Amino acid sequence: MTLIDISPLIDATINVWPGDTPFVRTVNTDMHSGANLTLSDVRTTLHVGAHADAPSHYITDGPDIASQCLDLYLGRCVVVHVDVARGERIMPDHVADKVEALSAPRVLFHTGTFPDHNRWNNDFASLSPELVDDLYHHGVRLIGIDTPSVDLFDSKSLEAHHAFARNNMAMLEGLVLEGVEEGEYELIALPLRIKCADASPVRAVLRTL
Repeated sequence: MTLIDISPLIDATINVWPGDTPFVRTVNTDMHSGANLTLSDVRTTLHVGAHADAPSHYITDGPDIASQCLDLYLGRCVVVHVDVARGERIMPDHVADKVEALSAPRVLFHTGTFPDHNRWNNDFASLSPELVDDLYHHGVRLIGIDTPSVDLFDSKSLEAHHAFARNNMAMLEGLVLEGVEEGEYELIALPLRIKCADASPVRAVLRTL
């Protein structure tokens, strides 16, 4: 078995959603400066890098990330490459020939429309609410994507987010799936147990079967 890291490197150069809190790590004591140990702290959005959104991010009084069932983020998944244009939502027709694969409980979409986490682009692809609903009816309980959001950049109504909510599904955003072959894997992407948090960074990995 092989582990495949599908999380971007988090450092000061990683982009976050425009207007959100960038990643900053502050070194408070440093052994290179004579201290007996190194201590640091970080300030950043919880939506940095590969991350799991909680329902409280898009539903008033929705559950926080600490309340999410961990089973959603661990187990069998399939990686699916989808041919979708930048700025376009993935519709059921885009994956109609892959319905059998999409019956796994977790599906990760490679779109290639957000290729560099250190260079932001607004025109990434996203999910359609129709696709989220369709996958739910095929037994899917988590969907991940290699873009910063399951909705388009300029979406204010967050149609895909709300499709996740009405189906009680989990999501992963900001994955790195370049170079990952289509097929079945084991997903490991556990969020931190942060009380009242609207999201959590994850160290998302795939394990070959």
